[in-house]
Amino acid sequence: MAGKLVIKVTCGAEDPERCNQAFTVASAAVVSGVDVSLWLTGEAAWFAVPGKAEEFSLDLATPLADLLSAVREAGQVTLCTQCADRRSITPDDTLPGIRVAGAPVFVEEVLGESVQALVY
Repeated sequence: MAGKLVIKVTCGAEDPERCNQAFTVASAAVVSGVDVSLWLTGEAAWFAVPGKAEEFSLDLATPLADLLSAVREAGQVTLCTQCADRRSITPDDTLPGIRVAGAPVFVEEVLGESVQALVY
């Protein structure tokens, strides 16, 4: 498969089904060999912190920690700079491999060649 899939998840435990859909699509794509970039914004920013994905629960869904792990291993996970700052999350607070970046990097990614973007 060619191209890149950029997914921005803007919600967390307050909207569990929408949140889980973003992680499910991201992990399914990465397992299929798609170049995936998952952006954690808004309340999803908390999932960049160790242990937070393990606290998330949704009946009949793959554990969020497993989905996030799949994307971290084979794709790119980015924590929004402003969202991190609003929650006092520093790069030292995040899981290994998660980068912190802002809107200019997001725009660069979604304007790239053969890119599809989804927002949840």
